Amino acid sequence: MLVRDGSVALDALSEHFSVSKMTIHRDLDDLEQAGLLRKVRGGATIEPGTQFESDFRFRERQGGDVKRRIARAALELVEPGSTVIVNDGSMAAVLGAMLVEARPLTVITNNFAVMEALRNERGITLIGLGGTYSSKYNGFFGVVTEESLFRLRADIAFISTPAVSRTTSYHMDDAVVRAKQAMMKISDRKCLMVGHQRFGRSALHAMADLRDFDAIVTDAEPGAASMEELRDAGITLTIAKDKAE
Repeated sequence: MLVRDGSVALDALSEHFSVSKMTIHRDLDDLEQAGLLRKVRGGATIEPGTQFESDFRFRERQGGDVKRRIARAALELVEPGSTVIVNDGSMAAVLGAMLVEARPLTVITNNFAVMEALRNERGITLIGLGGTYSSKYNGFFGVVTEESLFRLRADIAFISTPAVSRTTSYHMDDAVVRAKQAMMKISDRKCLMVGHQRFGRSALHAMADLRDFDAIVTDAEPGAASMEELRDAGITLTIAKDKAE
């Protein structure tokens, strides 16, 4: 229900499962503690907040068409024979699976879904970054991840973000931010992948200025206020078009 609708109401859950509201409250408390959802007045949501991002298992089942469009546009920036970094995230996982189309490549990633997709592919030299595994983000983070990155060099890094406010990208988790920033530091070019609905949002930790990226790929123009701020800052978006357009 959360994957389909993004949020659920306490009353509707109680009626649907034929249990008391108190039972639903306790269940939502357990799921929130596990990091799977965020309780709000009268129900729960998996929509991101300043300190909350939904579990990877939810995110990988949402917005498939948008993610594929953005990933396909980002793939055009990859040249065979190059070294590519792919960060954590469900959109990045879609791009990771597409990278076989640009082989031979060396792919550096902390995204377990990308490792799974590429581990048996010929023409792909896969460098999986170790570290502390996070089931919430389905990736590896921490000091081991960051220090491993600083021993490497890449041609291009593909970075995703759940929030953009004005000209700054944000994330809810400081360990995730540090890993993304380390990836950017060792890459000659940087590409930000972000859905247009993520503009006009913020999160707890600032990650990077949009002007630090060589390309910003999204699926549609964000709202008028965001577009005005981007134009004033001289920032151009690459809009991933639908094949039917």
